Amino acid sequence: MAAVAVERPPVEDKVRTMKLGGHVGFDSLPDQLVAKSTQSGFTFNILCIGETGMGKSTLMDTLFNTSFESNPAPHTLPAVKLKSHTYELQESNVKLKLTIVDSVGYGDQINKGDSFTAIVDYIDKQFDDYLQEELKIRRSLSAYHDTRIHACLYFICPTGHGLKSIDLVCMKKLDSKVNVIPIIAKADTISKAELSRFKQRIIQEVKSNNIQIYQFPTDDDTMVKVNSEMNNQIPFAVVGSTDFVRVGNKMVRARQYPWGTVQVENESHCDFTKLREMLIRTNMEDMREVTHMRHYELYRKKILETMGFSDVGQDNQPVSFQQTFEQKRVEHREELQRKEDEMRQTFVLRVKEKETELKEVEKELYTKYDILKREHAEEKKRFEDLKKRLEDEKTEFQKRKHQIATQTLSTHTLTLGKSKKK
Repeated sequence: MAAVAVERPPVEDKVRTMKLGGHVGFDSLPDQLVAKSTQSGFTFNILCIGETGMGKSTLMDTLFNTSFESNPAPHTLPAVKLKSHTYELQESNVKLKLTIVDSVGYGDQINKGDSFTAIVDYIDKQFDDYLQEELKIRRSLSAYHDTRIHACLYFICPTGHGLKSIDLVCMKKLDSKVNVIPIIAKADTISKAELSRFKQRIIQEVKSNNIQIYQFPTDDDTMVKVNSEMNNQIPFAVVGSTDFVRVGNKMVRARQYPWGTVQVENESHCDFTKLREMLIRTNMEDMREVTHMRHYELYRKKILETMGFSDVGQDNQPVSFQQTFEQKRVEHREELQRKEDEMRQTFVLRVKEKETELKEVEKELYTKYDILKREHAEEKKRFEDLKKRLEDEKTEFQKRKHQIATQTLSTHTLTLGKSKKK
């Protein structure tokens, strides 16, 4: 049956809405997207932030029902380090490349002022790597391993007294860069009444410090009720466990205590199933989209503006990327020419200064030379006078010596004569 199009009056944006008279077939487009996405697989990256010993690795094992690589971290690290591990997971015919990033040594230092610096730098580094891939001439984004953080699980210590200063500072630094989801770790260590008050206090402190945590989307009519309820449950109080305990006729993940058993997947015991439902089963794609459309775009906009790029010119008219690039290249060349001229002038001035300095030194050397020459001439004249005087004295001495010798000889001759006469 041929399709007959019925034209409607144009709307304000000049896009006409058409009513089809029969089946065309583009309603299979979602199926095509699903098939293509399933074939290429998905990527999801989780950043776990929390103090050492908060059960971050255990919770990841529990979330994905497997055993990831993890080594116990000491409390003596001098600085915060981030370790990432990537895994290939497959469930049914869906492939997932999962990257788990752990903050090792977070909160263990005496001075915790810079604990968030390594985390912020890591997140920005992933954004920068993706931006560099986008700016390449030959891009391969389809094969590129996207390491941008899609979800940040911030583990809160179950003290029952509210957030620490390091928690507030770190979440404030991260709320514009990543989807922050606060969770209360090891929630089985406090009672339900204390846990309820603790949650309320955390939300109050988050709002009073204007921290924007991730909110599950409520724009979908099919999910608005569930996500609205889950938004009210944040922060999730979770318990992780790699042990299985027999409860009734089945084995369940649980933590065994002398006073009883805490079942991980029992909603009356903790919020683990709610976290898993919201994080993995319901809103994973939304977190990926928010990361790309909001956080990454904000970083990209900031970097390009820092580089001098803009969408409009001085006359408030659209400017293409090529025009901006050409303008920046001209400005860059002018700046280089200006710096070259400045360096040349500086070099000429330095040469002149050096020449003047050398002339002054040369003049001083000539002056010293003249003085030394004059002193040498005077010293030479003095020694010549002394030599002449010594020679005169020597001559006089020789003369007197000769006279004395002559007199002595004459006296001796006279004495000999008188002796003979006798």
